[in-house]
Amino acid sequence: MKLLRITADGLPLFKEKLDICLYAQQRVSEEHQELLHPLFSNIYLNPANAFIGINASGKTSVLKVILMALDIVNNEPINHIETRDILGDTKNAVLNIFFYSELAKEVCKLETTITSKKTKTEGTVYRIVSEKLWSKQIDEIATRKTLLDFDGKEPIMVRSGKEDFLSDDVSIMIARNKKTGESIRVVNLLLFTNINVLPFSEDIPAEVITFLDPTIESLHFVEKDKKTVIYLKFKGKEEIVLNNPIELNNYLSSGTVKGMITFTLAQEVLQSGGYIVVDELENHFNKEIVATLMRFFMDSKLNKNGGVLIFSTHYPELLDEYDRNDSIFITRNRNGITAENLCTILKRNDIKKSDAYQSGFLEGTTPIYEAYMRLKKSMAAALR
Repeated sequence: MKLLRITADGLPLFKEKLDICLYAQQRVSEEHQELLHPLFSNIYLNPANAFIGINASGKTSVLKVILMALDIVNNEPINHIETRDILGDTKNAVLNIFFYSELAKEVCKLETTITSKKTKTEGTVYRIVSEKLWSKQIDEIATRKTLLDFDGKEPIMVRSGKEDFLSDDVSIMIARNKKTGESIRVVNLLLFTNINVLPFSEDIPAEVITFLDPTIESLHFVEKDKKTVIYLKFKGKEEIVLNNPIELNNYLSSGTVKGMITFTLAQEVLQSGGYIVVDELENHFNKEIVATLMRFFMDSKLNKNGGVLIFSTHYPELLDEYDRNDSIFITRNRNGITAENLCTILKRNDIKKSDAYQSGFLEGTTPIYEAYMRLKKSMAAALR
C-alpha cells in the first residue's frame, strides 16, 4: 500500500485542516520520471518528502500526524500508537487517508473520526466514533484530478458499532488487511532525533560503516549467554570488546551511530517499499550524508519498490537537491500550525529553492526581524 494523501481536521495544535499530498501534483516531464516512483497511468509517488520550517514551526507535529495515519491504516490500536499525543484532547478529529493498493489495483479512502476522554486511571483515552471506507478500481480513474474523487460512490465498509470482535480504537482496516494480507513497513525514527543508541544487534553492512567512518575496520555483534557482545576494530588498532550498545558512543561519533541506524533501516525500507520518517534529518550529519540518503530514495533504479523517505529539516540548502517543488512542505506556526506545499507558492521549478526560503519570499520562513532586534538590544544591555 502507498499513501497518497492525508487530511486531518480537529487537531488542537493546528490552525486549519492539515492537507499532505504525497504524490506528484505538478506535471511530470520525462526527465523527472527517474526521480519518482510510478504507480499507474500518469500517477507518480514522491519518494522523498521534506518538511522545512524555523524552530517551533510544527515540523515534528506534522510528522506525528503522518505516522499516526500510517499506523491507523496498519490497524494499530490508537491507544498504543506512539504519536497519539498529537490528538491532544480532541473532541472530534477527522482523518481522511487516501491510499493505493498495489495488490488490488484500487485507490481507497478511509475516513476515521476520533474522540478523546480523560480517565483517572489511564489518562486520555481515544476511541473511533465513526468510520467509512471507499474504493475504486484504477480503470475508473480518467485523470489525475479525479484520482481522489469519491463523490457519488457508496462506501464498501461502514463501522456500525456492532462488530463484537473490533476494539473501539482499532480501524475497520483490520478486516480489509486480513482479507488482502497487505500492510505497510513503517520505520519511526522520531525517538532517535537526539539520542543515538543502536536499537538492533545485527551486523551492519560494511559499506555503510566505511561510508560513515573509513577508520573502522570491522564491527560485529555476537550473542553469548543471551547477551550481545560487540567487537569493534579500528584500522591498525587492537580489537575492542563491548557489552552494551551505549558503550559504542565512547568510540564512535554521534553522526556515525545515527548513520548506522538510519542507513541500515533505510535499506530495509527501500527493499520493502515502506516508509521511514526522520525528524531533523541533518542532526549529527554533514550535508553530503543527508543528500546521499535523499538521492538513494530519488533514484528509481535503486528504489524499485517505492520506498518513501519523509523528513523534517532546518537546512534550506537541502531543498536544492530537489528538481521539483511538490515534494517540499513549508511549516509555519502563527496561532496554530500550517503546512503548505511549495508548489502552491512557487510555481516555477527553476528558481533556487534555498534562496527563496532564506530571502523571506515564502513568508514565515525566517526569524521575525522585530524579535531579532529585541534579542540584539537585550544582549547589548547584558554585555555593558
